[in-house]
Amino acid sequence: MATFCPFLTIGPHCPNLGATELSKFSVVTGYLCKSKMGGSLQKIDVGRKLLPGEIVQNATPPPPNLDLRCFSASRVSVEQTEQSFTKTSQVDELKKLSTYLFSTEFGGQVKVFVGKKSVKYVVDIEVSSLQLSSDDSQLVLSGGLYRSDRDIKNMIIETPFIARSSGELALELEFEAKEVPCYFSFLLKDPSSASSSGSEIRSHRKSSFCVPIGFDQGYPAPLGLSFSIDGSMNFAVYSRNTESLVLCLYDDNASEKPALELDLDPIVNRTSDIWHASIEGAWTFVSYGYRCKGNRDTFHAEHVLLDPYAKIIGSSIPNHHESGLLLKHLGRLMKEPAFDWSGDVLPNIPLEKLVVYRLNVMQFTENKSSKLPAAAAGNFSGVTEKVQHLKDLGINAVLLEPIFTFDEQKGPYFPCHFFSPTNLYGPSGSVSAINSMKGMIKNLHANGIEVFLEVVFTHTAERGALQGLDDLSYYHKSSIEDSKSRNALNCNYPVVQQMILDSLRHWVTEFHIDGFCFINASCLLRGFHGEHLSRPPLVEAIAFDPVLSMAKIIADCWDPYGMMPKEICFPHWKKWAEMNTKFCTDIRNFLRGKGALSNLATRLCGSGDIFSDGRGPAFSFNFVAKNFGLPLVDLVSFSNDELASEISWNCGEEGPTSKTAVLERRLKQIRNFIFILYISQGVPVLNMGDECGQSSGGSLSYGSRKHLDWNAMTTGFGIQTTKFISFLSSLRKRRSDLLQKRSFLKEENIEWHGSNQSPPVWEDLSCKFLAMTLKADKAEDQLSSEASELKGDLFIAINGADKAETIILPPTPEGMAWRRLVDTALPYPGFFSVDGKLVREQIMGLAAYEMKSRSCTLFEAYNDGS
Repeated sequence: MATFCPFLTIGPHCPNLGATELSKFSVVTGYLCKSKMGGSLQKIDVGRKLLPGEIVQNATPPPPNLDLRCFSASRVSVEQTEQSFTKTSQVDELKKLSTYLFSTEFGGQVKVFVGKKSVKYVVDIEVSSLQLSSDDSQLVLSGGLYRSDRDIKNMIIETPFIARSSGELALELEFEAKEVPCYFSFLLKDPSSASSSGSEIRSHRKSSFCVPIGFDQGYPAPLGLSFSIDGSMNFAVYSRNTESLVLCLYDDNASEKPALELDLDPIVNRTSDIWHASIEGAWTFVSYGYRCKGNRDTFHAEHVLLDPYAKIIGSSIPNHHESGLLLKHLGRLMKEPAFDWSGDVLPNIPLEKLVVYRLNVMQFTENKSSKLPAAAAGNFSGVTEKVQHLKDLGINAVLLEPIFTFDEQKGPYFPCHFFSPTNLYGPSGSVSAINSMKGMIKNLHANGIEVFLEVVFTHTAERGALQGLDDLSYYHKSSIEDSKSRNALNCNYPVVQQMILDSLRHWVTEFHIDGFCFINASCLLRGFHGEHLSRPPLVEAIAFDPVLSMAKIIADCWDPYGMMPKEICFPHWKKWAEMNTKFCTDIRNFLRGKGALSNLATRLCGSGDIFSDGRGPAFSFNFVAKNFGLPLVDLVSFSNDELASEISWNCGEEGPTSKTAVLERRLKQIRNFIFILYISQGVPVLNMGDECGQSSGGSLSYGSRKHLDWNAMTTGFGIQTTKFISFLSSLRKRRSDLLQKRSFLKEENIEWHGSNQSPPVWEDLSCKFLAMTLKADKAEDQLSSEASELKGDLFIAINGADKAETIILPPTPEGMAWRRLVDTALPYPGFFSVDGKLVREQIMGLAAYEMKSRSCTLFEAYNDGS
């Protein structure tokens, strides 16, 4: 066995490798064993040349006819399988043996066996059926090592093969563990060939032979980082148009430069459009990213990119432009933390029973007024601590604003990633954020509260997301060409569609999420070229995905860029619910005195113009204020020209005021909005802070929103409003027969009333009064065994005029009488009552009641003796 020192140059990024320390190779001049190939064969293409670089001083220069630059222009057919050696004890020690089978350009085959023996890596090469120029020719191997174009290991190896009795030629090389992972690229030389060009023997596609050492080719599935049973880590990422992809490994989260870079071979480490590699778990690297090389217009080789499928994102790294790290995050090389889900039961609340509360995780409890410890304030644990507030409001589902890693400059509606919660919402980093979120969900479930996520899959942040990985695949073409683009994702492109589905499944299976609200959902209907699709594959796939079958799916067509909702006929397959923008628009219009009675009636009854196509009112998620635009208190306080799109009314004076009449009018209007929201068919969605009068000062900017002030809950307004909401939630539950319908009410169960006891004039914009009687189903009442359980009718009246209105309540069945439950014009605490106030008969045996201007009332028929 001969040993020699190869030529070595170490790049500045490699750990524990001194630039002057030379590694040693052992060259075995005879093949020591015979292998048996077992298992199925996998087709792989391999082809490379060695990269040139600086030679260590005093080293013998490489032969002039050896091209050391690696390339991947041609592809070679290679077969790989696991090997088992049965003869010599030395080879029996080899572990994790992989075999690569090449064809040469002159016929014959080259087999390369790569394995580990003790602490060294062994490469055995066997050449068979190769016709040399003469019988006495001695075949020579010429090759070297490399990792990437930033880390070239100039080890020039020139050594002959030894012939075996069978006619095969064999050679064995040993590599020190500190030199790997890397690639070994080589060609064969026939010194006796008459032609200098003919002396080099390459693959049948005229490229050099190339095999990985110290790591494996890996697998194309699953995408992202995965762990094998033996602890090895598999990396897989989609990039169709990149010419070369570099795996960057870091041994320190604070480091700007990778400790190791592996330039993945486009033949060995690529299957179709997926790049993949596998390395042993014994390495001490802590995080990873990728560099993509190709057309300079779409790829920037100096940028380190986050893995789109990373499940854990490490701490932010310095954002210095000169380092090329324009991202702030890298994937962590670790398994997802274990979590004890034992005892967790999904509430699985029917759609029609839901009462939803939308909140921002950080803004919900970060204010000092929450009186939470620093470890809980402003994160998932803070939501857990405030679960009693949600229960007091009668909430049974929370809708979280986007919790993905996002652009901190623009807010959570501009995501950078889709598979992990932002570290901002955890006590101390990514792992704590994951565990804290799971703990929050488990606690909410234990309290009968479901958890929905707002998700944004139609666009990303302008930087730090998928840009540079493969823009032509991930983004719409118009988005790439326009520098002022919206970074619009090509949602219905197969690989993007698969990523979105994988993300949703991940949140359902790993985090037990109960539902999703898709922001900017109208853009989910765009095709590859921006065209409108009547049957978009992504929307259909989500509707019928078995993993998502129990999750609520809600379309919200609000656009975070235009800050406006888009009205569109959304394809639903009887699975998709929708945020009902028309409900918000029509209720706002009517309460400011400009809407038609027909529009109001349609919204009260569940928006049949939208949901009568096979769904029902339970698919209508109703709201009067959202987390963008004006909050509820501002909706009745500001109405200048800049706010025309908000359909608001300031009740007589712009902004803050001390005028009693204006303040009373605003208070009535807030009560009216909440009342209509809760008594309408569909799912009420309450916005964080509306229960205590949270204001943005009339600003539409998302950044103008303030953190929730918990002290406001103890003010007069906060106390009465929270109690009113709690009352309405209880009412919906108690009278679910009329207020929580899965299907639309029958015509015989509704009776309409106009002003002065006349029928409503539906399209007369001057008419501002509408009342309706919701009639209890007598068949259901007869099933009740006790008379006290009989449910009476409900009478609801809404007066949007500036004048009072006298209403005549319909006759009640014998033994029953009307009780007033709500009158938004009355002072607190009398404006709502659980038991109700009896309304006596006054006019010809009928009960009359005078409604004040701009107010709402609710009456219920009770058993007269109850």
